[in-house]
Amino acid sequence: MVRMKKQEFGKLFDVSRLTLGGGGIGQVWGSTSRDEAIATVRAAHEAGVNLFDMAPLYGNGEAETVMGVAFADGYPEDVRVTTKCMLGNVSAADIEPRLTTSLNESLKRLKRDRVDIYILHGYVIPDGWQNSIRPKLLPQIAVEWSTYRDHVVPIFEKLKNSGRIGAWGVTAASTQETNLQILEAERCPDVVQCIANLLDSPGNMAITSERPDPRTVIREANKRSVGVMGIRAVAAGSLTDKIDREVGQDSPDQVDFERARPFREIAADIGLAPAVLAHRYALAMEGVDTVVLGVKNRTELQECLAAESAASLDPSLISRIESAIAAD
Repeated sequence: MVRMKKQEFGKLFDVSRLTLGGGGIGQVWGSTSRDEAIATVRAAHEAGVNLFDMAPLYGNGEAETVMGVAFADGYPEDVRVTTKCMLGNVSAADIEPRLTTSLNESLKRLKRDRVDIYILHGYVIPDGWQNSIRPKLLPQIAVEWSTYRDHVVPIFEKLKNSGRIGAWGVTAASTQETNLQILEAERCPDVVQCIANLLDSPGNMAITSERPDPRTVIREANKRSVGVMGIRAVAAGSLTDKIDREVGQDSPDQVDFERARPFREIAADIGLAPAVLAHRYALAMEGVDTVVLGVKNRTELQECLAAESAASLDPSLISRIESAIAAD
């Protein structure tokens, strides 16, 4: 078997070009069984995946539990695992207890004594920011910049120095101002998760009406040797044949699905499943170290493995796809 290609992941370790995310095996992206999820984890590792991106919110701990069962006899030496914590608008005094308690609970489900990367789940926003398109949800999902800088970062560094985590990271899908501030700070993260899809779309993750520019974030991360995890390669299903869950007609994901019609026509014309072409496009994006998969079963995993093992997309095809989307 040809093993999956790997490359440098910031200043950390060599990472597989594909990462198995916890959303699928945690049943965020449609239903699956625990047995199938466990089999998917093991199949991913057998194919060369060495990074598994987990979080408590993926199925209320289900994804992390699946990992713990899949490697119940001990984790292979090459397996690296992330977990996350959603802080929201908590007091400064509550940040360390919240991060520590969440980490302890994740480690218990994962059956590990440390994680390789601990990621702030949610968003970093400007201080006093009032322009969100999701104002009611913001207190649960976002941390203000000064709180992040003065409290969150030092606690991540403390956990790193203690050996309980190997590195830490942030999801850079907020306002562009804070996405770039995170990278320009004196203590910048080891890893960022960035949108990596043809549409440059965060879909229903968006908290701002400003036009997203994840490619600039990716370039800035590369300049600072910060590892880049590409997320939402299929734009939450919008770059597939059919969104595999119920969404509202006016939802961001449905809007993206309609916007991607020319992309699906090109995929049909060249004889590729849209999901395969979407993953090949994400893998071809400059500066993306690893693409996080949202697969929930081995069939979907095999599609992604085929995309990774295929030859790089021809530049002329990339231009055709991008031009079709821009013109629509």
